[in-house]
Amino acid sequence: MKNLVVGAGFSGAVIANLIANELGEDVLIIDKKPHLAGNCHDFRDKNGIMIHKYGSHIFHTSDESVWNFIKQFGNFNNYQHKVIGDIDGVRTSIPFNLNTLFDVFPEDLAMRLEKKLLDLFELEKKVPILEFQNQNDEDLKLLANFIYEKIFLYYTTKQWGVSPEKIDNAVTARVPVFISKDNRYFQDKYQGIPIDGYTKLVENMLNHPNIDLKLNTDFKEISGPFDRIFYTGAIDEFFGYEFGQLPYRSVNFKFEEYDKEFYQENAVVNYPTSEDFTRIHEYKYYLGDKSNRTVIAKEFSESFELGKNERFYPIPKKENFDLYNKYLEKSKTLKNVYFLGRLGDYKYYDMDKAIARALSVFKELKCV
Repeated sequence: MKNLVVGAGFSGAVIANLIANELGEDVLIIDKKPHLAGNCHDFRDKNGIMIHKYGSHIFHTSDESVWNFIKQFGNFNNYQHKVIGDIDGVRTSIPFNLNTLFDVFPEDLAMRLEKKLLDLFELEKKVPILEFQNQNDEDLKLLANFIYEKIFLYYTTKQWGVSPEKIDNAVTARVPVFISKDNRYFQDKYQGIPIDGYTKLVENMLNHPNIDLKLNTDFKEISGPFDRIFYTGAIDEFFGYEFGQLPYRSVNFKFEEYDKEFYQENAVVNYPTSEDFTRIHEYKYYLGDKSNRTVIAKEFSESFELGKNERFYPIPKKENFDLYNKYLEKSKTLKNVYFLGRLGDYKYYDMDKAIARALSVFKELKCV
């Protein structure tokens, strides 16, 4: 084999497909999990409901090259994701937008805030809450404090296990006020769910005579030599934790089945001010699955412990990025070993960004 790809999620599957299809070279792709598609893995349960094993995955992108690539391997519906937040018992749109104002504030205050927001900011702009905290206007400061306390503070503490001031400001920037009445969570040009599921999409990507797939296979079990290695696993694990272990948050999903058509009014409901879990996913909304029963998953955030649970989210703190950079510098001393993906790059990627990164790595490869 000329090429070894470690990890059969989107990052690994894209690079394997491109090498096999465009370069005409053999590829061995391995994954220690028993299934394809990494954390995007889905399957139909006994009720005929497509279950996302590791939480909701909604494909969205405005990147034409990513969309043109991915749609070769499956058809998508036009699902437009919306998130509802339960704020002290009031169900309203997340992220906070102009409609949310009227759900949580008295009408006269909501109207006053709406006018001030429209006077200050462009329509359809997402404004980080820190910008409001820096304003002199008392109403806008009230708004910023409300969003910080009711949407950001407790939710962030649950999600990351620490108080917000100990987290990088990039996390705060992900909690904006959306100056719009568009309740969609994403505004990308292309959005949807693959009709046959993400697992089938990745299976189609790897359906090539030059690709050999081995699941339930650890990197340590494979002997080379290989001309190239593409590693989408944890970069600190690759180097035997030489500089220390990179911190992650993990997620535990508690699945529950109910003898009713629907459990809640929306695919995802966030709980920023109550409950121990961060949100509830109800999967049958994504593909419009018909069943008299429904399946939900309550999402609990927890610390990552090696050998106990899965790495999900790199923790955005300066000291963690400094540690990652030590591994990054060491990786540059290796010839023909490429690191990519969420774990290889120690970066949170949406699916489209993971695909774009793999396309970029392949482009660089062709230029060598």
